[in-house]
Amino acid sequence: MASECNKSFCRDYMLLKPEEAGLVDVFRILFSDDIGKRKFIDCPEGKQLAPFKRRLLIFVFILVQKLLLAVEKPMEWFGSLVEQWLNLLSSNGSLSSLVLNFLRGQVIYPEKTARSFMSIVGHVDNRRELDDKIKQGDKRYYASLSMMAAKVSYENKAYIESTVMDYWKMDFLGSYNFWNDYQGKATTQAFMFNDQNDKIVIAFRGTEAFDANAWSTDFDFSWYDITGLGKVHGGFMKALGLQKNEGWPQEQAADKKQEVAYYAIRKILKTLLQKNETAKFIITGHSLGGALAILFPAILAFHKETSLLERLEGIYTFGQPRVGDENFGEFLNEQLRKYNINYYRLVYSFDLVPRLPFNDSTFMFKHLGTCIYYNSFYQGKIVAEEPDKNYFSLRWLILKIINALWELIRSFIIPYIGGADYKEGGFLRLLRVIGLLTAGLPAHCPQDYVNATRLGPLDVYLN
Repeated sequence: MASECNKSFCRDYMLLKPEEAGLVDVFRILFSDDIGKRKFIDCPEGKQLAPFKRRLLIFVFILVQKLLLAVEKPMEWFGSLVEQWLNLLSSNGSLSSLVLNFLRGQVIYPEKTARSFMSIVGHVDNRRELDDKIKQGDKRYYASLSMMAAKVSYENKAYIESTVMDYWKMDFLGSYNFWNDYQGKATTQAFMFNDQNDKIVIAFRGTEAFDANAWSTDFDFSWYDITGLGKVHGGFMKALGLQKNEGWPQEQAADKKQEVAYYAIRKILKTLLQKNETAKFIITGHSLGGALAILFPAILAFHKETSLLERLEGIYTFGQPRVGDENFGEFLNEQLRKYNINYYRLVYSFDLVPRLPFNDSTFMFKHLGTCIYYNSFYQGKIVAEEPDKNYFSLRWLILKIINALWELIRSFIIPYIGGADYKEGGFLRLLRVIGLLTAGLPAHCPQDYVNATRLGPLDVYLN
């Protein structure tokens, strides 16, 4: 079967192509260990035999991706409907106010591009102000700022620009929607700002609740074993800007009409840093955004972009999934040490996402860098790996349920402890209730990560 990889790009790979998978063909993978017979899988000669566990996982991921392809438009429509309803309520004050305004003929209808229009993530945590108690020089400052930027990245351009300029009093540099060569559409979002302390911050958007394209990226467990870099998650590389049939050339091909995230951001950074010789930059992201945030400097190092790496001061990721294998971790850890780059990977409680893809004999994906783990009391400590590293261990099940119950109770009492800024709305409390059955999902919400960076200890951030 013809490969999309040339030998100079990667030495080993497995590409999953759900758009080419027929339902019968998908089920056949369960009964034959020769995955090379399946037209929706591309892998090199000699690597086509797979044990049942791997085939079962391929079967699940292909079915999920096919389902996402089938429901993309309905998901988008339903998500838009939920967002419109939540913004209709917030714009009019409450449900009772909405009814009164309707009777008076004075209903306020929110515009989706307005600076006050919030995404579903925004309605989970609607805070826009930075914590005025965490000033420049506080060890928590850039972690707290980065988490707020990662949260705000889910919003529309007008909202982001207003937040940066009007609330944070910082310089907005741009909001971007980047092309994905494999999905054939713009699926990757990021924005940039300057904190006026000569720090340029790049924030990658994570996975939105009803964005089938982003979910497809997460569930695309294709992988590429790149010489000199290691084995890396294919979906994340495609979202960052992997070039179809070319891999990671030093420069994006001149005939490519659409800009992808990696090459475009690299070009913008070079221009900005040339104008200000003292400026440095920080990269951040939540969820999928965190994966892109750590993958971006990895590709910079792969391309030997020394001038940029020397100006990279820190990487802060929140609820970040695993990105690569042990070889990838060793490569990037060496680069982080070489250029003295701070990398903090923050994990809250039983958040499911940092525990994926599995660190087992099938995937062999591993985390790297400094992990700061926060429990549900926002007590933080540096650990080698978050507890229950693959999430589905039964011995943690009862503790997760107890913890989820405590988080629901805490949502009612935390404003009396931390102040009005920590009050949780009904929408988040509904997610907390759902969390009694799926503890790892509400724990992934930005609310707890914002709280952790504000209420957590100082000493977890190394000098």
